[in-house]
Amino acid sequence: MSAPHLVIAAGGTGGHMFPAQALAEEMLGRGWRVTLSTDDRGARYAGGFPDNVAIRQVASATLARGGLAAKLAAPFRIAFGIANAAVRFVTDRPTVVAGFGGYPSIPALSAAWVLRVPRMIHEQNGVLGRVNRLFISRVDRVACGTWPTNLPDGVDGVHTGNPVRGHILDHASVPYEAPGMNMVNILVIGGSQGARILSDVVPRAISQLGGDLPERLRIAHQARPEDGPRVSEVYQTAGISAEVSPFFSDVAGRIAAAHLVISRAGASSVADISVIGRPSILIPFAAATGDHQTANARGLVDAGAAILVPEAKLDPATLSQQIMAVLTTPGAAERMASNARAQGKPDAARALAQIVEQLGRRMP
Repeated sequence: MSAPHLVIAAGGTGGHMFPAQALAEEMLGRGWRVTLSTDDRGARYAGGFPDNVAIRQVASATLARGGLAAKLAAPFRIAFGIANAAVRFVTDRPTVVAGFGGYPSIPALSAAWVLRVPRMIHEQNGVLGRVNRLFISRVDRVACGTWPTNLPDGVDGVHTGNPVRGHILDHASVPYEAPGMNMVNILVIGGSQGARILSDVVPRAISQLGGDLPERLRIAHQARPEDGPRVSEVYQTAGISAEVSPFFSDVAGRIAAAHLVISRAGASSVADISVIGRPSILIPFAAATGDHQTANARGLVDAGAAILVPEAKLDPATLSQQIMAVLTTPGAAERMASNARAQGKPDAARALAQIVEQLGRRMP
């Protein structure tokens, strides 16, 4: 008997691809065959997927971006992608199709709906993305990474949490060491978009910290290539030890080593910080659809694990005060770390896998 076959439909950004990768890793361990259905852009985020995940690129497009010509061509590209996915599904029928959002997931989910293949979606954010909103009434199960998630009336969701990749789980048991009189590590991560404001404000805020703290700081700051030189200059002028890079390949280890994380509130970032359990200052991306990053941050903030600073209120003086409060108030950082870990869902990938297997048993 051949192995059951899961098709994961995802793309667009790492926020969609990282939890998809976590599910792929879990299902391979359960003996399933896994295929990733995405477009050429999504394939660029697929480098971390296990080698035995088949990657199938399909044509897709979005109506929300691009010029007039691109928008006129989008329906035809989507239709071609759906037809292509349907042909593949007829010759190699999936047991289950799982969508993780992003317009590259449209072809596989549409083909699964047409062919009546069991299907589910996973929404990472507290507000539904456009594609998941389109399919939410056309799938068998809805899994939610953030709780509560704003769902339409009559739609029931299952709170699974956001799956994290294996290297994040490997650091979940690393204990938190409270900031003392030795070196203090701060990690600044800005996500795949909208990080310029962090490069504008965070170095200046850190340079304003009082006492002997600046002398003991080690900063790891993710900055866009065009922002890197000026970010480095601010730190260097202030005499602060800083590593500035557009990408950190060992982000799990850096979160684990951090006494404080300053971050956007993307769903994957929030999940990683929660599972490892670190204090954080979260600055939601103001232009995010439906302000979903604020919704993502709410669980950690309400639990006393994170401080929320809206972009509209972000300035060096305010941020500097918040950093000092976390790092110098006795017991504050330890409490935040413990509260963050209590909010983490390290079993999210297993919870999703159970849904996949339940749907797979319905396969005719």
